[in-house]
Amino acid sequence: MGMSVTISAAATEDTEQILKLQYLAFQREAELYGNYRIQPLTETLDSLKAELEADTVLVARLGDEVVGTVRGSVDADGTGKIAKLCVHPRLQGHGLGARLLRAVEEALAGHGKTTRFRLHSGNKSESNLRLYRKAGYVQVGGRTAPDGVPLVILEKAFEGEAAPADFAVSA
Repeated sequence: MGMSVTISAAATEDTEQILKLQYLAFQREAELYGNYRIQPLTETLDSLKAELEADTVLVARLGDEVVGTVRGSVDADGTGKIAKLCVHPRLQGHGLGARLLRAVEEALAGHGKTTRFRLHSGNKSESNLRLYRKAGYVQVGGRTAPDGVPLVILEKAFEGEAAPADFAVSA
């Protein structure tokens, strides 16, 4: 009998697991760009704790293990900014990233003033870009991150009313 993956708001006690997962999941990105100083690999525990207090942070759990995470916030102009979506390498390719993306969109839409969603990905990160395009995101620009990685900026308009924020979704 297999366990199902559930998505919920992160708790303070999840910070170490989130940071370890992020470090593991972003290794492939670092290798792709030949840059092991990318921000997800250099983030500190204190920085993550501050984000947990200020932003929407969701985790996907398989039992007690955090196997996916995503963060988001809504700025003053109504843009829901989504960041650091990652899934444990052994669970990638099974739709968990798409589920996390939908869950954070729903959570950010629940703020009431959200008009669009924005995220970014490295320009060589084809699997990430494919996921975002499939979810309705379109490229609106680009920039170079402080760590030197060329980024693609993608957006999607938010239309309609927020769905109930029920994150306990099973596989």
